[in-house]
Amino acid sequence: MSTIAPLTVELAERAYSIHFSDSLSALKNDVAALREAGRSVRVLSDAKVLAAQPDVLAQAGFEDSEILSLPAGEKTKSVEFFSQALSFLAFQSANRDCALFAFGGGVIGDLAGYVAASYLRGIDFYQIPTTLLSMVDSSVGGKTGINLPEGKNLVGAFWQPKAVYLETRLLETLPPREFAAGMAEVIKYGMLFDLDFFKELEQVKPLSASSPQLAAIVRRCCAIKSEIVADDEKETAATGGRALLNLGHTFAHAIENVAGYGQYLHGEAVAIGLNLATQLSVELGQIDASDIARANALIEKYALPTSLKAALPISDLMAAMQRDKKNRNGRLRFISMQNLGHAVTTDEIDVAQVEALWKKVGAI
Repeated sequence: MSTIAPLTVELAERAYSIHFSDSLSALKNDVAALREAGRSVRVLSDAKVLAAQPDVLAQAGFEDSEILSLPAGEKTKSVEFFSQALSFLAFQSANRDCALFAFGGGVIGDLAGYVAASYLRGIDFYQIPTTLLSMVDSSVGGKTGINLPEGKNLVGAFWQPKAVYLETRLLETLPPREFAAGMAEVIKYGMLFDLDFFKELEQVKPLSASSPQLAAIVRRCCAIKSEIVADDEKETAATGGRALLNLGHTFAHAIENVAGYGQYLHGEAVAIGLNLATQLSVELGQIDASDIARANALIEKYALPTSLKAALPISDLMAAMQRDKKNRNGRLRFISMQNLGHAVTTDEIDVAQVEALWKKVGAI
C-alpha cells in the first residue's frame, strides 16, 4: 500500500494534523507524549466498536479504567449520555490537562467533542474515527454536539480536535450497511465541490474496506472539507462557505427527526437528501435534468436509498426543516448546485415547491 501523506488543517488560530498511513503509531506516540508531560487521558467509545476492535486502545497505551463504553447508535447523542460522560470525567477528578479521545463513529465523535468543549470550559480532544462516515466528515472540522427530541445537532459547540487518526483498516469490521452510509458523504463531496472527483467515483468499481484506492479517496474528502472549513470555520459566511458541506442535509436531518433517530443511518438519510437537492437544483434551473439520473445512479451503486422507506407526514418534515440551523430570518435556506460539482446557498424557496419535492420521495 502506498504511503498517504498527513494532511494539515489550517485555521486562523492554529493548525492540526490528520494522520493516514501509520496513524495508529502516531496515536501511540502522542498518548505516550501526553503521559510523559504528566497529563491524564480518557476515552469515550461505544460498545460495538470495543467488541469489534478489542486491541486498538490497549496497543495505543490506554488502560481499561480510562475508557467509558457507551451504547452504539444515534440515541447516544443525547443530553442523558452527555451528562453521563461529564460525570465520568468529574468522578475521576479529571482536570484541565486531561485529553479526551473519541474512539468510534460520528455519534461518539460529536458527543466526545462537545463533552471536551464543555468540561471545565474546554479540554483537549482527539479523534480516532472507526466508520467511513466519521472519517470523511464528522471527525474533521470541529463541529460537535448532541441531538434534542426537537431536532438534530441543535446543541453543540465549535471545538477543533488536536489531531485526527484515520486508519482505514479499522473499516474491515464495519457492517456493509454502515460502509455504504459513509459513501453518501463521499459522493456529497464530488457533488458540492469537485466534478472530477464525482467522475472518478462513477468510474471505479464499488468501493469496499479492502479497496486499495480507499485511503486516497478518504484523504481527498478530508482535503475538500479542510479547505472549506479553513475559509469559514464557524459557518458565519453570508453565502456559500461552510454551509455548502450540508448539501442534502436539510432534507436528511428532517427525515431522521421525523422517522425517529436510528430508523435511518445518517448516510442513508443524506442519500435521499442528495436526490432531493439535485431535484431542487433542476427545478431552480441551475443544473440539467439528466443530472438527477446521474446522481441517483452513483447513490444506488452503493445500495443507498433515493426515496423514503415508509411514508412520513409532510407537515412534520416541514416543521423539522423550520428548525434547521442554516435558516436565516425565519426562512428556509437550502444548498443547491449551480453545476454538478459546484454548490451554492439558496434562499427564497417556495414552501409549496419543497412540499412537492417531498411527495416525489414518498412523503404524504
